[in-house]
Amino acid sequence: MRREIHLNAFDMNCVGHIQQGLWTHPRDQSARYLDIHYWTDYARRLEAGLFDGIFFADVVGVYDVLGGNADAALRGAVQVPVNDPTLLIPAMAAATRHLGFGVTANLTYETPYLFARRMSTLDHLTGGRIGWNIVTGYLDSAARAVGLTGQTAHDDRYDLADEYMALVYKLWEGSWEDGAVLADKARGLYADPARVHAVHHQGPQYKVDAMHLSEPSPQRTPVLYQAGSSARGSRFAATHAECVFVNGQSKPGVKKIVDDIRQQAVQRGRAGSDIKVFLGATVVTGRTEAEAQEKYAEYRRYVSSEAALAHAAASMGIDFAKYDIDEPIETGKSQAIVSNVEAMTRSAGPQWTRRKLLEQMVLGSRQPPMVGSAEQIADALIAWTTEADVDGFNLSRTVVPECFDDFIALVVPLLQERGVYKTRYAEGSLRGKLFGQDRLPASHPVAQHRRPAAA
Repeated sequence: MRREIHLNAFDMNCVGHIQQGLWTHPRDQSARYLDIHYWTDYARRLEAGLFDGIFFADVVGVYDVLGGNADAALRGAVQVPVNDPTLLIPAMAAATRHLGFGVTANLTYETPYLFARRMSTLDHLTGGRIGWNIVTGYLDSAARAVGLTGQTAHDDRYDLADEYMALVYKLWEGSWEDGAVLADKARGLYADPARVHAVHHQGPQYKVDAMHLSEPSPQRTPVLYQAGSSARGSRFAATHAECVFVNGQSKPGVKKIVDDIRQQAVQRGRAGSDIKVFLGATVVTGRTEAEAQEKYAEYRRYVSSEAALAHAAASMGIDFAKYDIDEPIETGKSQAIVSNVEAMTRSAGPQWTRRKLLEQMVLGSRQPPMVGSAEQIADALIAWTTEADVDGFNLSRTVVPECFDDFIALVVPLLQERGVYKTRYAEGSLRGKLFGQDRLPASHPVAQHRRPAAA
């Protein structure tokens, strides 16, 4: 049996997400992001296309590295203004039955006790369709916004994250026993106090002495996403993640990352199949190759190079405004997204320049687009799953909603004909749809925080 391809739409609660400048295209509707009906229509569209979910990125700072200020980001709507993605999810869930929701939340700035309640609430309101993309942050502007002088060192942020995960696992899995909720109207007994327990946690970063405020949700722990592919990020993903988001420009390079994460997971007592890998992808398609290329050429006319550089500068921690167009760029030690710097070095060589970087960003991002007929796109996606061992794709928006309309109308039927895409949704939670069970398996580190079933 051929592997089923999983698909998420990749977006953000803002105007300009990844493909910088395309919000100016006359058919693009992303400037409607303040309208809740825009998002509920979006959710229905994705569910009609049998997408597994929508993956919401988020940042809590501004892109102010280019030129030492946020001017370029503000001019180009480079992920600013940006609103809270979690508040969209209940409305989108009410408009759908099956669509999953992966939401980015930065644990560096989220109090674990209150965050655990928010995720449990979302899991309840969605009927078990919530996932959490675990990030530790990379913007100094975000650190300054919460009273810090700058980012903690890259690897140190992951050390903090390991403790954070242990704490939220205790809250989600160890505070309320299965069977604690009785909801017995006749006896006036909602929950059995003997089966609800306070969490006592004292660690280097966090101290909690309290019970979890929410009763157990369908999944208890949300589906865990993680996007770091640096050495430290991969180790964290192999320990905690169920779905790993990677980017890459060559199949062998991505295959090496995937193999490494799976092997590390096995070394930690997990199965390689416990992790599904989603590749970031940008697709421009049409009925024919010529139609797709014509659309691609049209889209390119709306790309903003300044906005693209503003995004890249912040995500790599490098002020490109300090360099002439062909001056070699010194990467140095960055506390931003280490894997982004490593990926750029692999694609452009060790002596890369602003010109080389701009040549990579043909649609306003460093992600090279897949452009072709529906048949060519279907072939390309299948090739990635077979040659790089990825399980699915996070499809970045270009011009919305037509980019998803085109994909659903043209590519999805071909994937279904080839037996690599579902023809209907399975029932149940997001984890159940992806992995066949609502709860994390006993091989995951969450299991050590569960209470044994009552006799």
